Amino acid sequence: MLRTHTCGELNIAHKGQKVTLSGWVQRSRDLGGMTFVDLRDRYGITQLVFDMDSNAELCQQARTLGREFVVQCLGTVAERSSKNNKLATGEIEIIVEKIVTLNRSEIPPFTIEENTDGGDELRMKYRYLDLRRSNVKANFELRHRMASAVRNYLDSQNFIEVETPVLIKSTPEGARDFVVPSRVHNGQFYALPQSPQTFKQLLMVAGFDRYYQIVKCFRDEDLRADRQPEFTQIDCEMSFIEQEDILAMFEGLVIHLFKEVKNITIPPLIRMSYADAMKYYGNDKPDMRFDMKIVNFKDESNRQFIIPEKFKVVDDAEYVGGIVCKGCAEYTRKQVDELTDWVKRPQIGAGGLIYIRYNTDGSIKSSIDKFYSPEELKTILEQASAMPGDLLLILTGAESKSRKALSELRLEMGSRLGLRDKNNYSCLWVYDFPLLEWNEESQRFHAMHHPFTSPKLKILHC
Repeated sequence: MLRTHTCGELNIAHKGQKVTLSGWVQRSRDLGGMTFVDLRDRYGITQLVFDMDSNAELCQQARTLGREFVVQCLGTVAERSSKNNKLATGEIEIIVEKIVTLNRSEIPPFTIEENTDGGDELRMKYRYLDLRRSNVKANFELRHRMASAVRNYLDSQNFIEVETPVLIKSTPEGARDFVVPSRVHNGQFYALPQSPQTFKQLLMVAGFDRYYQIVKCFRDEDLRADRQPEFTQIDCEMSFIEQEDILAMFEGLVIHLFKEVKNITIPPLIRMSYADAMKYYGNDKPDMRFDMKIVNFKDESNRQFIIPEKFKVVDDAEYVGGIVCKGCAEYTRKQVDELTDWVKRPQIGAGGLIYIRYNTDGSIKSSIDKFYSPEELKTILEQASAMPGDLLLILTGAESKSRKALSELRLEMGSRLGLRDKNNYSCLWVYDFPLLEWNEESQRFHAMHHPFTSPKLKILHC
């Protein structure tokens, strides 16, 4: 072995021991009489010390080391006079007696540090260098721990892991297949699996009862923020079960993963129907770290109008919805105008923004106060459960488009108010997704013939 220890394991308990380390030069510091080198490997960083007074030749050799040189060093573990609490090895350093350059390196095109100076394109060109950065390695380690914890949990629940074929016959799925030409069968093609659906159903028919696989899947479709042409999923199948069995089984998996991988104990998952998710949050994966539910001010199904019909923008709209922003009545006109510009962006697509400010003294100020009396505006605020000090933001328009815009506005306000803490977790089950969706043509036909009813099912949309 070219090392006795890694660069992340030595501590004060090893003081006085002779050790051999191998790794990459992270950086070096020449202080005249002494030279310090940070040696890095997958496990951490250890400081090497070279003293000009005790060994001038070795110190001069250390000064020739460049970034990313691969070296082996022999030395003695000593206690650091100036400790570094940010490093696991920050209490010690290595007084080097011998150093061997195993491989030289050109100056890297970007710094191999967490906050690198390399852009995405440059880092991808030199991906093998980018993978040396600690935060990138941490992602691989997290993925490894996740996969290990998934297997441990499912194994304990009597699942069996089965590796299913990758070269298969094309099956009806939600996207286009990637196809692979067959050399043996001229003119014919294999399809790469969008999911192992056929095979896991075959396993259930065969009586395997419980199957899982951490499997690579392929879909020939455009890139999205949450989807790639190839991706990995935890694929499972169970027999002789009902919906509650599935929810309970995989809620247990989620709780297990948080505990094993992040040492976080999370409460039982919130459960919400798809209909409620869309009604109160405007999307099927709402952020539950904060409240701020969407309020529907125009219930077409019961022909009830919470907002009186006095303003054409509201009267003619298919949907009128809003969110209450707690404690935001102090927003200035400039801040409200900024929000209006934000919702008008093409990515959001709203035509404008109505606001009603419920001041702490009980007075009301609104962008529509010339159409409605203070009493009517107060009724609207009360319907939204707004309190003095709150700001009510309202969007109008087509239902699906306005709900989506309100959902984005809710998330934006959550971010601005500091309610979306990345270290706070609130997991959610959304169930009873619809099998069918409306396409635009059928939605227009329905609205024309049934103007005061909301459709429940939609034409199949893949």
